[in-house]
Amino acid sequence: MSNDDATLWLALLHQLPAKPPYLRVKLWRRLQAIGAVPLKNAVHLLPRAPEAEAAFRDLMKEITASGGEATLIEAHLLAGQSDGDVRLLFDTARDADYDEIAQSARRLLDTGPASGPDIARLHKRLEEIGRIDFFGAHGRQEAEAALAELERQRYRHPDVRRTEPSSDPSEPLDLTGRIWITRSGVHVDRIACAWLIRRFIDPEARFKFVDSRNHEPAEGELRFDMVDAEFTHEGDRCSFETLLLRAGLTDDPALVAIGEIIHELDIGDGRFARPETPGVGAMLSGVCASTDDDLQRIASASEALNQFHAFFSNRKTDR
Repeated sequence: MSNDDATLWLALLHQLPAKPPYLRVKLWRRLQAIGAVPLKNAVHLLPRAPEAEAAFRDLMKEITASGGEATLIEAHLLAGQSDGDVRLLFDTARDADYDEIAQSARRLLDTGPASGPDIARLHKRLEEIGRIDFFGAHGRQEAEAALAELERQRYRHPDVRRTEPSSDPSEPLDLTGRIWITRSGVHVDRIACAWLIRRFIDPEARFKFVDSRNHEPAEGELRFDMVDAEFTHEGDRCSFETLLLRAGLTDDPALVAIGEIIHELDIGDGRFARPETPGVGAMLSGVCASTDDDLQRIASASEALNQFHAFFSNRKTDR
């Protein structure tokens, strides 16, 4: 391959002072963020481009301002490592980034359905990696596939096995003194269902969380928001709406309003356009981010859901 066909590279050569030690960590993070790869310990490369040059020049200013030295050069590789070898370094780094996204998506699939903010965060990360994926690493396909499956799970609930209610909604149900079973890692719909059960159905209700999406109920157990559950997605309703209907609580406009919010957060089909939805979603995401303990998530969110119920009750309207 002639020099005319070779890749033109930018190389940043740098030397940092021994102190303070955090400078090395800071520089490493900055180099990671712009997608540079190390050729040697103190030499990092980027493909020649105006954006790359601007990023390296900004780093040079930081390095020299901290008492270090930096030199920026433009170069062809003539011997030793080839352009293909260096492109492989870039692809390997980006494949690792894409794999991190795919693994995060799979963890959410295992406990899903994922919330909108969780999915948006992964999409944002995918965009960030895409901007520094200079040679089209193959790992992007796997990350995109995992995110696409996450989206499908969100908008088509994975636990829906029935399209019609399992029983007559008007049929009286004995819902007290039961153990309520659901999947661990509770999020939007399951948290709201647990709050509804404890607040309006049975204050003494007990909960059990299982790792599997399937659970064969024992005597005295009722399942919600899981495969073949007594209370789960039915028709176009989320589990909270199903529970609300079959427990005979739809005459409470405040609960109906909360049900519409949970529906939109869990299913996201655009059916309801309640202005409170983003706030409730942010609250629930914050609760889940603060603890992995299911009972603590339910307890923390219940305080806020009580306040939302009072808010809607005082408005005397569902809109």
